[in-house]
Amino acid sequence: MRFEAEVIAAYGRHLRVRDATGGEHDARPFGRRVQAVCGDRVACEHDAAHAEVHVTEVLQRSNVLERATTRGGAEAVVANLSQIVVVIAPAPVPDLFVADRYVAAAASLGIEALIALNKIDLLDSEARSVADAMLVPYRKAGYRCVTCSATRPESLTALRAALAAHVSVMVGQSGVGKSSLIGALVPNLDIATGALDRDAEGRHTTTSACRYDLPGGGAIIDSPGVRDFAPAIDTLEPSSLGFLEVDRLSTQCRFADCQHLREPGCAVRSAAEDGTLDARRYESYRRLRRLFEDLREKRGPGHRSDAARRPVR
Repeated sequence: MRFEAEVIAAYGRHLRVRDATGGEHDARPFGRRVQAVCGDRVACEHDAAHAEVHVTEVLQRSNVLERATTRGGAEAVVANLSQIVVVIAPAPVPDLFVADRYVAAAASLGIEALIALNKIDLLDSEARSVADAMLVPYRKAGYRCVTCSATRPESLTALRAALAAHVSVMVGQSGVGKSSLIGALVPNLDIATGALDRDAEGRHTTTSACRYDLPGGGAIIDSPGVRDFAPAIDTLEPSSLGFLEVDRLSTQCRFADCQHLREPGCAVRSAAEDGTLDARRYESYRRLRRLFEDLREKRGPGHRSDAARRPVR
């Protein structure tokens, strides 16, 4: 019997799907060509002989968050999103270059991005001022930012409001408290969490992607913590690479195909030099541009992508 369902958890090749009646089933892809991820809508069939459910087809996606592989290819992470929530925290030390790449991916996909500064309960007044200053370039660029703590329910109001009516994925470095936040947002939920190890690098406390419905509407997907992330190059907007302020400034560049590195008459580079554009954000753009070109070169000549180009918001 064929039926359609949504993938609500993905453990490698092991899946958990929910059908239209709300029933949940353990499932597995039928054949190597079926590559389903959390958030996918899929076609399934009951295999009565083996008492299992097979996922036979991934239905059309509205979008998919993909990471770049070392050879310039793409690996799907989660699908059918309307928002990416990037969680940062005072510990482990924030890698804002990773945060930049996630929000660039969101802009290139044409979906919302939100930056959440978690664990504010760990900050004294001086450290809080430093952390708030870290968010200023993002707010100036046009990104929404909230502050929160899983241990302070009153601090979650803005985050809850930002999640309502969205299908969001929560991403970020290992140890920033994504699972603890979801546990605070979804009542009676049992999610395994872990502490930071001795060198202040976050452990991977989430080993799968799981979807949870939120009491106030919307859904959140918890994803494994990362030490690094690079968006798949075919999903990036090729001119600005998803940097909102670069996109706005690029209309003033002398050349339409300006890459904003060494070209004369580059409005982006000029803005970075005079302080109009945050210097760290510009350096982040430069790093992603170099990676973009390196990965494209690794794929070699003649590569053709059928990935759709999406405009930056």
